[in-house]
Amino acid sequence: MSRIELSRAKSAPVPLGTLIGRELRNGKVEKPFVKYGQSGLAKKGEDYFLIKTDCLRVPGDASTAFSVFAVFDGHNGISAAIFAKENLLSNVLSAIPQDISRDAWLQALPRALVVGFVKTDIEFQQKGETSGTTATFVLVDGWTVTVASVGDSRCISDTQGGVVSLLTVDHRLEENAEERERVTASGGEVGRLNVFGGNEVGPLRCWPGGLCLSRSIGDTDVGEFIVPIPHVKQVKLSNVGGRLIIASDGIWDALSSDMAAKSCRGLPAELAAKLVVKEALRSRGLKDDTTCLVVDIIPSDLPVLPPIPRKKHNMLTSLLFFGKKSENSVNKATNKLSAVGVVEELFEEGSAMLTER
Repeated sequence: MSRIELSRAKSAPVPLGTLIGRELRNGKVEKPFVKYGQSGLAKKGEDYFLIKTDCLRVPGDASTAFSVFAVFDGHNGISAAIFAKENLLSNVLSAIPQDISRDAWLQALPRALVVGFVKTDIEFQQKGETSGTTATFVLVDGWTVTVASVGDSRCISDTQGGVVSLLTVDHRLEENAEERERVTASGGEVGRLNVFGGNEVGPLRCWPGGLCLSRSIGDTDVGEFIVPIPHVKQVKLSNVGGRLIIASDGIWDALSSDMAAKSCRGLPAELAAKLVVKEALRSRGLKDDTTCLVVDIIPSDLPVLPPIPRKKHNMLTSLLFFGKKSENSVNKATNKLSAVGVVEELFEEGSAMLTER
């Protein structure tokens, strides 16, 4: 049984229809605000990002708006990253049937993301170029967050309960035993670089090609073992909101998920993104392209995401960032917070086999 199957066995995801039904019964159908910030520094200039907050499920109907945020970390050139940035969203949306309900649309998203990633890869490979890219692609519709990812960029959530959750799976051969097993079972080789004298150096790589990742878009020259089939996870935040941090490995090689989340709590999204990048540079220096998106999903009656409740509340910090009026709203929101169900899992699947998706 895979790790994902085990996690399912422990706690079955709540059906999306059930959650939306709860919203309707409780009258909680008002959409949250989505606020975001972006920051980054280039070392090689191969990181790209996508921010699109005016997407519509139904053309011309503003009430069906959703947002898309993505990070693409290119390697062996920039072509694959640029191509994915320009084409992945349209390929995903074209795989969803028209004229369906929001519930059905959200349920169709995980499969559409797989189709969109594979189609984008096929189209790029037809160009005959050899670059590749990671892709961490996030859709926010109301309180529902759907994440699809290949490679080692990452998306985490930080909830108002102070719980940090990883919404992606890293596809680095060095750190992912399941992917190493998949590659070798398919006939590929996994090993380190051999230098003169027979010494092995560096991270584990897939041969032929020598790529450190087991999944990506592009990489025409590295063989069939590197696949574009994403890990997909869909969750629903509670109505007190939460924060997403989406970043390339320039951040995650320097900071753990908890460190990144804690480094910017209580700050508006734009300032938070800058602080995460600053903290990564302070920890490791600029050794790689470093890109960070921070996305706050905020209740419509709050001006900003409330701070994580602490035993000793710093009044000066509250006044500095939120003001007296918003502090009352913050306290009201944190009082509503329940330790149970801050993030409810709707769907997760990470198989690299299309037949299982």
